[in-house]
Amino acid sequence: MEWCLKQPKIELHAHLNGSARDSTLLELARGLGERGVVDFATIESVIRKNDRSLVECFKLFDLIRVLTTDHAAVTRITREVIEDFASENVVYLELRTTPKKNEAIGMSKRSYIQAVLDGLRSVDAVDVDFIPSDVNKANSKKTLSINDNGVTKTKIFVRLLLSIDRQETGEAAMETVKLALEMKDLGVVGVDLSGNPAAGEWDTFLPALNFAKEHELPIVLHCGELPDRLEEVQEMLNFYPQRIGHAIFLDDEQWRLLKLSKIPVEICLTSNVHTGCVTTIDDHHFIDLYNSKHPLLLCTDDPGVFSTSLSREHYLASSAFGLGREEMFEMGKTAIDYIFADERVKKELREIFSSFAAKEF
Repeated sequence: MEWCLKQPKIELHAHLNGSARDSTLLELARGLGERGVVDFATIESVIRKNDRSLVECFKLFDLIRVLTTDHAAVTRITREVIEDFASENVVYLELRTTPKKNEAIGMSKRSYIQAVLDGLRSVDAVDVDFIPSDVNKANSKKTLSINDNGVTKTKIFVRLLLSIDRQETGEAAMETVKLALEMKDLGVVGVDLSGNPAAGEWDTFLPALNFAKEHELPIVLHCGELPDRLEEVQEMLNFYPQRIGHAIFLDDEQWRLLKLSKIPVEICLTSNVHTGCVTTIDDHHFIDLYNSKHPLLLCTDDPGVFSTSLSREHYLASSAFGLGREEMFEMGKTAIDYIFADERVKKELREIFSSFAAKEF
């Protein structure tokens, strides 16, 4: 675990709200409870529960939406999430979040993302690189920098994926895609289709996703989270996104097509086991994909919801499937090929991984 913590890591499947600290959620809930907005006792029991089913996870997500209804809360959670990932040597993070509207307080989808960006700007424990270099080359910094107190600070690259919630309308989905295109200069690198897998229909979101594809905006799809959505899985594979998340419930032919397609799969071990999508870690499809040399990436999904970290996910994979340090390192380094950032970022990340390898191997 100590080695997994210190090795550089890349996180490509982490939801902002699902990464929030329990302590912060409890503090926000307590404040709303004192104002009579929510029943704190009910929310507290949901937040403190550890082993959650898939249904309970989305119940928690619904509660988190209630707690993060203002810009200040969004900014705070973003800052803390970046600090938490950076503290365990995550050097590149694609953070995904659904732009939200709250007309009562003047929150639009755009102002919500601006609050996220404010959170990125407010981090001072590490240097946060979130503006693409071809837009603002002056923002490019060295891997290490010195702050005002003479203390060395590391850097984390952060890019944003705007999520389309499966409970949204097609019009709302299109609004999210257009917003992502408009904010590419501010570090938005793609869109994600996610949310409750039992909600919504693929055809509802297809026009927005096709619009994104036409404008060369990278797309990630949550795919195969339920056993009764095989027709949708087929349509997703035919759509050929840049990456897919989970890929749990596929029939034999779809599994064969996935391997032929070489679409990278974002693997979330703890999430899949805790939600009951996979019975035990030993039954996880990770090892089949790994042995097939299929592109894959270890991710957390929702480290707050599932009480995990990217270091822990690496440790789980190593322990459960007998992977050594060099194998884990190579898998992490290969993830650079599947990020949505520009070549300048990929070059810097390869230098970080090479420098670590020179010391360790």
